[in-house]
Parts: sequence; structure tokens; C-alpha cells
Amino acid sequence: MQSTTLYFREGSSDKVYRVALEPRDGGYVVNFAYGRRGSTLNTGTKTTSPVTSDEAQRIYDKLVKEKLAKGYTSGEDSMAYSDGSRKVTDIRPQLLNPVDDPEPLLKHSGFYLQPKHDGKRLLIHKKGDDITGINRRGIECGFPESIRVAAMVLPGSFLIDGEAVGDTLHVFDILEIDGTDLRAIPYRDRLVKLLNLLASGQQTGIQWVETVGAQEPKRRAYDQLRKDNAEGVVFKKIGAPYSPGRPSSGGTQFKYKFVETASVIVNAINAKRSVAIAVWDNGRLVSAGNVTIPADQPIPQVGDIAEVRYLYAMAASGSLFQPVFLGTRDDIAAAECTRDQLKFRKEPEEVAA
Repeated sequence: MQSTTLYFREGSSDKVYRVALEPRDGGYVVNFAYGRRGSTLNTGTKTTSPVTSDEAQRIYDKLVKEKLAKGYTSGEDSMAYSDGSRKVTDIRPQLLNPVDDPEPLLKHSGFYLQPKHDGKRLLIHKKGDDITGINRRGIECGFPESIRVAAMVLPGSFLIDGEAVGDTLHVFDILEIDGTDLRAIPYRDRLVKLLNLLASGQQTGIQWVETVGAQEPKRRAYDQLRKDNAEGVVFKKIGAPYSPGRPSSGGTQFKYKFVETASVIVNAINAKRSVAIAVWDNGRLVSAGNVTIPADQPIPQVGDIAEVRYLYAMAASGSLFQPVFLGTRDDIAAAECTRDQLKFRKEPEEVAA
């Protein structure tokens, strides 16, 4: 029997979701239960009759992945509750799905192109003189003083969304302004309001992310970003609302990476500033190799989430080839560090065979 229990808390919502893969009548079934934490759970099944082990595993993995994408976590005391002294908010960012081929979106007149910054997701919520940072898990977080100073310069109250790189917030969306919720209006209109806000105060800590719409400028921007060794690009549907969370497939916002990155779990500390890293695969923690920690960064602890850049993952061993440690992440849940995020390539001896 294989089972996973997931938790979700947002505002007044406090839910639990359980998935179980169980043997039955010579095959396997996938059952689930859900409801408010502490109450009698509703039950159901994803398999009306027993299926093969491989098919049951596929159904089970897909169901868990869908729930994680909607904001559930595997730890009862993780994202669902406060993290130390930090408070869980009812604000969650819109997350992007990856695409394998950017060409259709480069040619599509209904999508903007933006550079993908290599930083941490950060929303800034300003109410009067009270300024709060919120990470991608909806938890209040710290942020550089330069961003706080910049937010104080901008007038009124607002909720903006961006990527923090160093001392700068690269902002690409606005969700609220002076008490008005903007999430339902088209993205093109939110961008205008965002530009008007940024133009209303002289500051350098919050910068607009360059946005390109026409086909030829998009192509030029894309080619230049590749030449500049940028992390990648983001495509956003011009007329789409802001929808919190990540859809299980498709959506209105997409990312295409020029380089591969992965969130992995530190599994052991080795000699000579090296740590062993691992990812979840079908309920098991499996090795993803080792990564060296640069001398100017502290060595992470076992259980920490590390962000790693790599060329590809090797199919036979699962190890990352030429991994580069980028830093630790406190806005990623361990349950999100899964093997299916990796991009695999056959190892040389496999190709020769």
C-alpha cells in the first residue's frame, strides 16, 4: 500500500486530502478522501475496477501532482500553517507551466513576452505605512530594505507581484490598488495600471519587467536574451485575468527556460564543501548526485531545499550533470522537489549502445 496525505490552509479554508494506492482482487485501485481537517472525510475512487500496477501508479502520481500544483503540501505543519514567526496569508501568486517549444507563442499575437529573471518570487503588499513581503507559498517573508524604501516612495496602497534579484524587485503584475481588486481585468489593463504606479514616484528598488507584444519585437527580444545567457522567457496571455495557483495543464502564462534548474533536497553533507542531493520519485527519496557549494556561500543543512542549475539529468543514474549551486530556497516545499521536474538525456554509453 502506498499513501500520501496533503494539507491546505488559506484564509478560513483548512483542508486535508488523502490518496492511497492499494492492492485489490489481483490488481490495484487508487482511492481518495477529502474534507475539512478534523471532520469526517468524503471518500471516492479514481479506479472503478482494479487496474495494473503501472496504471495505478500513473493515476496516483498524477493526482498527487495536481493537488501540489493547487497549493497543497505534504507536511501538516509546513505551508498550511505559519512558518516560525511568519504568518500564512490568503494571497497566492499565479504560477506558470513550462512549454517545450516557444515558437507558437512567439508567433501568437495574443501573448506578451517577458524575460525570466533568476531570483525569488516576491509579492509586496502595501497598506499605508505597513509593507509586507509574501513568497510564492503565500507566507510572509523578509525582503531587502531597498525594496521597502522604494515601496514607501510609491503612493497609495497596492499589491504587486515580481521576482526579487539582489536588492531589486523586477515587477510584472499588479493585483490590487487603493482597495480595488484588479485580478479579474485583462492583463493588458493591469500592465497600464502598473506602469502608472511606477511612474508616480522616483525610486530604483522596484523596476518594471520589459514586456513585448508584437511578433518581430518578440523575436528580437528572444534572440537577444538567448545571446545574453538569460535564464529564459515568460509568455503571458494579453487578455487573461490573474488566477492564483498553477493549472494542472495549459493555462494563460508559460515559461521557457534556456538553462535547466531544479529544486532538490539536501540529503547529506560530504567532504570538501559538497552536499548530496535528492528528489522524490513515487514516494521514495532518490539520489540526484552531488553539488559543490561555492566558498562565498554557507553550506546548507540536511533537509534544506537547494536550487541547482545543470546541463541535464543522466537517465541511468538520475544524477545532474555539471550542477551549479545557486542558493537555498525557503519558498519551495520539499514535496515539490520531484524527479519529474528534471530534464533527462541518455548517458554517453547508452547512446553508443
